[in-house]
Amino acid sequence: MTGEGPVTIVLLHGAFGSKDYWIGQIRALADAGYRVLAWDGPGYGLSPLPADFSVDVAAAALVELLRVAGGERNVVLGHSLGGMIAQRAYDLAPERVHGLILSATSAAFGSADGAWQQKFVDDRVAPLDAGKTLPEFAPAMLRSMMAPAAGGPDVERVIAVVGSMKPETFRAAIRAVTQFEGRATLPKMTVPVLCIAGEHDLSAAPPAVMEKMATKIKDAEFVCMPGVGHFAWAEDTAGFNRIVLDFLARRVAAA
Repeated sequence: MTGEGPVTIVLLHGAFGSKDYWIGQIRALADAGYRVLAWDGPGYGLSPLPADFSVDVAAAALVELLRVAGGERNVVLGHSLGGMIAQRAYDLAPERVHGLILSATSAAFGSADGAWQQKFVDDRVAPLDAGKTLPEFAPAMLRSMMAPAAGGPDVERVIAVVGSMKPETFRAAIRAVTQFEGRATLPKMTVPVLCIAGEHDLSAAPPAVMEKMATKIKDAEFVCMPGVGHFAWAEDTAGFNRIVLDFLARRVAAA
C-alpha cells in the first residue's frame, strides 16, 4: 500500500502479470494524492493457486480485500482479466466499489467451449505443452499483443514479470478469461466508469468491443489510446496516467 488520501485506487493486474508491473501507475497516483493498493491475485506472487480458480473466485477474494484494507471510497482499476474481476466484484459488492477503470478488457469472451475460444487457449498454452518455459516464449507472445514500436523500461518490466509467473497460474488464468460472462452487470453500474482501449489491441480487447461495452454502462466514458496495443499503461505510461488522473479528478475526487 502506497500513499495517503480519501480515495483508494486498487490496481488489478491481468492474466499475464503481477502487482510488480504497476510501478509507473503507483508513483503517479500516490503523487496525485491517492492511496494505492496493488494486489497479487489468487495464484500470483506468493499466494497459492486455488483448485477452482475463476473470475468469480478472484472477485470474492477482491471483495474481502476491500473489506479489510479498502478505504471509504474505492476505485478499482482492472487490466484485462483484472477488468473482468473488477466487474464481478462490483456485482458482488457494489457498496464497496465507487468507481471503475477498465483497461483492455471485455464483459464476456463468448462461449467457453466455442472453437475460437478453444483456439485462444491452445495458442497460448501450446509452447508450455511443447516443453518451453515462460521466459522462452513470453517475450514474443507479449510483443505480438503490443504496438509495433512498443519499447522502454515499462515494456521490459512487463516481459520480465510475466516470465516469472508460475506455469500453472498462466494456464488457469487463460481458461478463466474464456469462461467469463458479465454482460448482465453492465446496466447495473451506477458509479463513474472509464473504459480504456488501445488502437492496436485487435485480438484481446479490440477498441470496437470496448466502445460497445461502454455504451451499455450509464454515463461511462470511452477512450481509445493511439499508438498502443494491449498494455497501454506500459507502452505509453505518461499518456495512460494522464487519462486516468483526469478521469479521477473530474468524476471521483470532485464528487
